[in-house]
Amino acid sequence: MVKLNKIYTRTGDDGSTGLVDGSRRSKADARMHAIGEVDEANSTLGIAIGALERDGGDAELVAGLRRIQNDLFDLGADIATPGEDFTPGEMSLRIVQSQVDWLEAAIDTANEQLEPLTSFILPGGSAAAAAMHLARAVTRRAERALVAAASGEPINPLASTYLNRLSDYLFVLCRLINRDRGGDILWVPGASR
Repeated sequence: MVKLNKIYTRTGDDGSTGLVDGSRRSKADARMHAIGEVDEANSTLGIAIGALERDGGDAELVAGLRRIQNDLFDLGADIATPGEDFTPGEMSLRIVQSQVDWLEAAIDTANEQLEPLTSFILPGGSAAAAAMHLARAVTRRAERALVAAASGEPINPLASTYLNRLSDYLFVLCRLINRDRGGDILWVPGASR
């Protein structure tokens, strides 16, 4: 499917880059910005996975996060495919409802293991949870970039739904990670007045 035998092509030296359909866009284009934000979210998720593995994270959880990283590559390909037909095909990789459904089931499973929140929580706790909070925040930023891009041209609506669910999942996951590592750090409104 993908063969990279040469890393530089020089085709982007003029500030443009290619989309799946062969068209070219400015690297500053809103669609390209969203693709970059998704890539950054995926990269921060990789950092969070590494922190979780160093902190004794379980293999099943890590496997689910690797699945999400793969989905984020699918999402990048989806965004890089212009057009109004969001049906997946041989030449068009699209986010589909089953990927969103998997995230919703993962959220429900993780949330069942947690006590209800009584306060907002501060991003932190264990190193693994802090890294996961960063991945969550970057995922929210990617979602905002995608919504901005979609305001100017058609983009698969399930792409932004996926990012919305992913940030929710990462939030619940932060709480789950901290549950066994000292607990969440609660926000105390006005504590330093």
